[in-house]
Amino acid sequence: MRRVARAHVRLRLLGAALALSALGGCGVLALPCRIASAGLKAVPVVGHVAAVPTDVCAKVIDP
Repeated sequence: MRRVARAHVRLRLLGAALALSALGGCGVLALPCRIASAGLKAVPVVGHVAAVPTDVCAKVIDP
């Protein structure tokens, strides 16, 4: 049973590593800007306007 649990953990770590490698080098650095932008865009009425600086941040880091 323990081997199954360890294999499951290794599989999850491998999946996370593959997901991060798909983002590329600069994509990983731009991720916080993109997450903040998505959160701000969820705010009704002013969300898209408030997200402009974070969108610019992400575009500068990862063109």
